[in-house]
Amino acid sequence: MENQTADIEWRDSGVPVSSKFDDPYFSLDNGVEETQHVFIDGNDLTNRFRDGFRIGELGFGTGLNFLVAWDAWARHGAKGTLHFTSFEAFPMSPEDMAQAHRSFPDFDGKRDALLDAWSPEGGEMRFGDVVLTVVIGDARRAVPAWDGLADAWFLDGFSPAKNPELWEPELLHDVARHTAPFGTAATYTAAGAVRRALESAGFAVERTTGYGRKRHMTRAVRV
Repeated sequence: MENQTADIEWRDSGVPVSSKFDDPYFSLDNGVEETQHVFIDGNDLTNRFRDGFRIGELGFGTGLNFLVAWDAWARHGAKGTLHFTSFEAFPMSPEDMAQAHRSFPDFDGKRDALLDAWSPEGGEMRFGDVVLTVVIGDARRAVPAWDGLADAWFLDGFSPAKNPELWEPELLHDVARHTAPFGTAATYTAAGAVRRALESAGFAVERTTGYGRKRHMTRAVRV
């Protein structure tokens, strides 16, 4: 069965919006700063990076989170290899990704390197000491079948109200099962159902200050 690419609508601001989920792919304020606040700072990554560090992600989207993480890794001067595994049901076409990337900084050539390597078929892409693996398909089946572990998770599905499948308690339990001891998770949402599901899955959960228009976000540690 052929993979289904994302159906995109474009705001005047240049922000892509999912037609299926009626939700923007990144912050209308500043997508890079939001990713830094929610996922990099939310997982305390710059203090934790080490050889072999593993990031898992629900929702690859435009690849912005990957680019910000890769850039943070490079700026940190970490030695060794960073592994980034992302699960995406509706990958962007190269054309849509290229248009979305016009809103992003160059990240010292990283943005264009990702675009050059990108295929909606996913798979493994290597960028020096950074290894990106994009698993195409429904995360509710793909995460349980994954044989890896993550030291940090980026939970970045569309809004729980519009994309509830990526926030189901069963999937968040599977995320927990694929989290290293004392591994972390962060997400922009502070929805009570999400926080309760993470707690039930074995995470210690904290509601903290969100980015921009979002008053709160969620941080979690596997205990």
